[in-house]
Amino acid sequence: MNHASLRLRRLGIDTYRQPVVYMRADCHVCRSEGFEALSLVEVHLDGGKVIAVLNVVTSDLLAHDEAGLSEAGWVALGAREGDRVSFRHPPTIESFGHVRAKMYGQRLGVAEMSAVIGDIREGRYSDAHIAAFLATCAGNRLDVTEVTALTHAMIDAGDRLRWPAKQVFDKHCVGGLPGNRTTPIVVAIVAAAGLIIPKTSSRALTSPAGTADTMETLAPVDLDLAAMRRVVEREGGCVVWGGSMRLSPVDDLLIRVEKPLDIDSEGQMVASILSTKAAAGSTHVVIDIPVGPTAKVRTAAAAAGLARDLSEVGRAVGLQVATMVSDGRQPVGRGIGPALEGLDVLAVLRGDADAPPDLRQRAVDVAGAVLAPAFPDGRRLAESILADGRAWAKFQAICAAQGGMREPTPGALRREVVAAHDGVVSSVDNRRLARVAKLAGAPRALGAGLRFHAPLGARVARGQPLYTLFAEAPGEMEYALAYALAHPHIVEVA
Repeated sequence: MNHASLRLRRLGIDTYRQPVVYMRADCHVCRSEGFEALSLVEVHLDGGKVIAVLNVVTSDLLAHDEAGLSEAGWVALGAREGDRVSFRHPPTIESFGHVRAKMYGQRLGVAEMSAVIGDIREGRYSDAHIAAFLATCAGNRLDVTEVTALTHAMIDAGDRLRWPAKQVFDKHCVGGLPGNRTTPIVVAIVAAAGLIIPKTSSRALTSPAGTADTMETLAPVDLDLAAMRRVVEREGGCVVWGGSMRLSPVDDLLIRVEKPLDIDSEGQMVASILSTKAAAGSTHVVIDIPVGPTAKVRTAAAAAGLARDLSEVGRAVGLQVATMVSDGRQPVGRGIGPALEGLDVLAVLRGDADAPPDLRQRAVDVAGAVLAPAFPDGRRLAESILADGRAWAKFQAICAAQGGMREPTPGALRREVVAAHDGVVSSVDNRRLARVAKLAGAPRALGAGLRFHAPLGARVARGQPLYTLFAEAPGEMEYALAYALAHPHIVEVA
C-alpha cells in the first residue's frame, strides 16, 4: 500500500467546480508530505488524477486514515466511497512566470497565453493564481494582439464543433440589461428561415437570469454534444447550456473566479464571447451592445471601442462579426428572472396581444441582422416569420427535440413596489433592479424575480405599482422588499 494514501469519504460539500480535498492536520500524509492549508495537491486514483486545494480539518470530521473530497473533486476523479487515493505535490507552475511578467508590463504572445490557458485547463492554477491572471488582464491592460492570442488559446483548449453548412450563425448580447431575453425568439426565427444556429448559452453570472436559466423553464438545456448535434441536425437550431460541453472550457473556469471578484475585463470579455462562438462552429455572429448609464457599456465611445475590438479579433479567429448598438437605459420586456422572462418569450412567439412590444421589436432587429448575410431584407423576413407563426412552430419543435416543452411558473409569493407620488418615469437603475430580483431568489429559484410595469416616459399615479416582486420563500421576499424600499429611486419618478 502506498504510504501516502488515505481512504476516501464523500462529504457532500459544494465548492462550485473547485476541487477541494480535506485532510486532518495530524494525518500521516499531511505530516510526511508537508502539506499546508490551501496547498495544491495531486489526488491519484486508478491512473486518474485531479489537482485540488487542500483544506485542513482540526476536528473529528475525518478519521486519521480518511480524506474527503468536495463534490467537484469527487465527480472529476470518478471516486467511490472507500476508494484509497494517493497524494503528491504537483509540478511547479512554470507558466505563472508569464503572469508575473505581465504584472510588470510585458506583453504576452501566443506561446505565453497558450501556456497559461493550458495550465488553467489542466487544473494547475488555484483560484488565487486565476485571480492574479484576471486582475493582471483587467483595466484594459490587454492590447488587441494579446486578446487575439488569448482567444486562440481558449479555443484550442477545448473541443470544436464542425457543421456541414458553409454558413453557421449565432448571436450574443454583452449583457448588463435585465430581461433582454431575445435569444430563444431569434433562434426560432433564424432556424425557421432554414439557417443553422447552434446556440450555446450561459447561466447567470451576475444577473437574475442567464439565457440557459430562462430556457430551462421552457425545455431541457443540459444536453451533451451528441444530443445537441441531433437537435440541430433535425431542427436547424437549439438553445442549450454551454457548460455541459467542452467548448472553450477555460471560459467557465475564468468566470467562476471572476464572478465573486466582480472584475470586468473588456479583453477577457471579448475572448470569452468569441472563443465560445468559434468553438461552437459559428462563422457569422451578431453581437448586441446595449448602452446606458447603468448598463455594462455606459457610453457610445466605449461601445464603439468594444465593437472595433470584437470585429478585429473576430476576423483573426475566422469569424465574421457584426455589432449593433441598442438602447440600454431600461429593462427589455416585463419579466426579470427565469420563469418571468420565459413567459415573455412565449407571449412574443405566440403573438399574444399583451406581449411586450420592446422585446418583440428587439428580437426582430437582432434576427434581421443575423439573417442579413443570407437574405437581402433580413429584417422584413424576420418580421414575417414571427408574425405568421413559423417562429412559434419552430420553437415548439426545438423544445420537443431537446426533451419536451413546458410552461414556466412564477413564484407564488407576490408583493408590489408602488410609486410614492404622481409623475413621469425619468430613469431606471438596471443594476439595482437586477439586485432586487436576485435577492428575491433568482436565478436559483426559477419562479423568483420581478415584473416591471414602469418604462421610461410612463405617467404613474401615487400608489401605482412600479414593479411586482415574485418569490418562492418568505425570507427571500422580505429580503428583496427591504432592499427595494431602502432604495426608492431604483425607478425615478420625476
